[in-house]
Amino acid sequence: MTTETMHLGRKISRIRELKGMKQETLASVMGLSQQAICKLEQSEHVDEDRLEEVSKALGVSAEAIKNFNEEAALNIISNTFSDFKDNAIANANHCTFNPIEKIVELYESKIALYERLIKEKEAFIEKMLKK
Repeated sequence: MTTETMHLGRKISRIRELKGMKQETLASVMGLSQQAICKLEQSEHVDEDRLEEVSKALGVSAEAIKNFNEEAALNIISNTFSDFKDNAIANANHCTFNPIEKIVELYESKIALYERLIKEKEAFIEKMLKK
């Protein structure tokens, strides 16, 4: 195996990044300093106990970290996004309301608001003229 596939620190770093987690956050969860996480992510080998702690903090198994393959992960994300996009398009084509009716409702509510504002303004003017 190449160094890239065996480098556990890089795998930990990529999983952390894919989860949108900063080193500071992982450090806080693990009760370590950010510098300790930085050093951990630069390490090619990580002992089993530390790997178990990291896996719990990241919410993945230690085996998932060991077997992490960035290309496979990107394929999964890509396929998931593609399925999500297809479902979103399908759902968008099955509207449960009539958009024209919604526009008419908005227009009518706008007219009602203007009428209320005019009445309030007229009442204010009358009040001022009586003084």
